[in-house]
Amino acid sequence: QVQFLESGGGLVQPGESLTLSCKVSGDSIEHMGWYRQIPGKQRELVAAIRRGGVMKYKESLRGRFTISRDNAKNTVYLQINSLKFEDTGVYYCNRPSGALGFPSGNVYVWGQGTQVTVSS
Repeated sequence: QVQFLESGGGLVQPGESLTLSCKVSGDSIEHMGWYRQIPGKQRELVAAIRRGGVMKYKESLRGRFTISRDNAKNTVYLQINSLKFEDTGVYYCNRPSGALGFPSGNVYVWGQGTQVTVSS
């Protein structure tokens, strides 16, 4: 059974940076994605990375978000620079689905996510 453990979120000020981590257990996954759920909105796929390292981003976030993976550690990372108020939300990892060139398909059971709060 695949499980995700997201970490690295926190309370930050605008302009600061964070690096989120997602430890995958139970199996290795060919493609991985980071999603976020902003209050009042649906969860959306914001970045994805294929096993070979090709990265995809939501266009409006390109340049501030960087996804990476360490296959040996079965861990995926999301670095967010120049954080903005509108980045506040819960960030989750899972199989990418329904955006960024990935077809809609099954995702695994969601982890708890990690909360990112941008506030001055």
